[in-house]
Amino acid sequence: MTKILIPFLIAICMAGKANGQFSRQAMDSINRLSFQDHALMMQQLGITQFRPGPSGDPSAPNAANTDESKATTYSMLPDPLVFDNGNKVQTKKDWEKRKSELMEHFDREVYGRFPKDIPGVTWKTISVKDTSFGSFPVRIRELSGVVDNSTFPELDVAIRLILGTPLQPSKPVPVIMEFGFDFPAAFMRRMQQDSKEPSWQEQLLAQGWGYAILVPVSFQADNGAGLRQGIIGLANKGQSRKFDDWGTLKAWAWGASRALDYFESDQAVDASRIGIAGLSRYGKAALVAMAYEPRLAIGFIGSSGAGGAKLLRRNLGEQVENLASPAEYHWFAGNFIRYAGPLTPNDLPVDAHQLIALCAPRPVFISCGAPGVEGRWIDQMGMFMAATHAGPVYQLLGKEGLGASVYPDEGVSLDRGEIAFRQHEGGHTLGPNWPWFIRYAARYFNR
Repeated sequence: MTKILIPFLIAICMAGKANGQFSRQAMDSINRLSFQDHALMMQQLGITQFRPGPSGDPSAPNAANTDESKATTYSMLPDPLVFDNGNKVQTKKDWEKRKSELMEHFDREVYGRFPKDIPGVTWKTISVKDTSFGSFPVRIRELSGVVDNSTFPELDVAIRLILGTPLQPSKPVPVIMEFGFDFPAAFMRRMQQDSKEPSWQEQLLAQGWGYAILVPVSFQADNGAGLRQGIIGLANKGQSRKFDDWGTLKAWAWGASRALDYFESDQAVDASRIGIAGLSRYGKAALVAMAYEPRLAIGFIGSSGAGGAKLLRRNLGEQVENLASPAEYHWFAGNFIRYAGPLTPNDLPVDAHQLIALCAPRPVFISCGAPGVEGRWIDQMGMFMAATHAGPVYQLLGKEGLGASVYPDEGVSLDRGEIAFRQHEGGHTLGPNWPWFIRYAARYFNR
């Protein structure tokens, strides 16, 4: 496979994915390359056996467990407020040390490390258009974050960012940035016309805020075939990853940080009030970004499931074995594959409640759909439990955590503290929870 053909196939696949269509030839090639890279990593790790994950199809013989009575397969969770040596975290200063300890575990075993010398980014304005979104006048900027490739000219990488702000703001405005897709303008207009509810962008503009769409696949493809391309490939100069190199989720989080760099230079934006939002795999990325980027003020974490806000130790819905498979391993460090091989999820030094805790004391809104509509693959209860167990860290820092220990009914918003949780009545979407999140964010942004 030539250097020219691989990025071409990835580009074809990503374009098809954004439009809901796939080229079978491109998909077959990408899957083959992903399997090859996954096998190479297993060989380097010395893994000869790999446990298959359960199926998301409830009618399949190996369907994922959805029985709550069978979900708890662990005796205890690692305590975010206990050091590895067994000493207790008692002060805010202690927490800073424990935080570094937890990040080291997540870096080495789960999400991978940022490279020491990531190339810099230069932001360029592609276009500026004054228009309207619904009934709201808006200025839309199309931006490109061009990554310096002087150390490896064979790869070109650029971050795609779309920013919409009120046309004539009286002062710099907050912005909620969503990990999303770069849909054509005509498609967006059709979606607006078909929808009975205002879009999330309109809801933000109604508050006098701005919105942004960061396109993750513009700078790192969502497959294992792309690990020698994009920002990961550029940082590695086209070579394969080491065991603890960053995965795609961490790369996408890096892109969010670079977008923040741009916002700090834009006079229309209040860079101290930037939120991050995402759904599903992008919900995972949004939570990782919140944990690692302290400049983000608030997170809207949608149906992130395993690898995001769900406890990995729970045997319900998607499992570590699914995440470590050739279809999803690229999100994580190579070391993570071991937990579906010789090790088990109970051997992990960390779990999702500690990832949420790394966001403290900043507010995080955890969103999910109804099990009867969205299904139980994302493990709504597992995310609620993780949110609950992150609470003591927030309390140590003088904030309130989730403030509840009883799983709420659908439509009940637990948003009293700096951790919020709401299970809406819909499916795999952020849509029904946008009004609730905006109301929640306004408590912080409108102070």
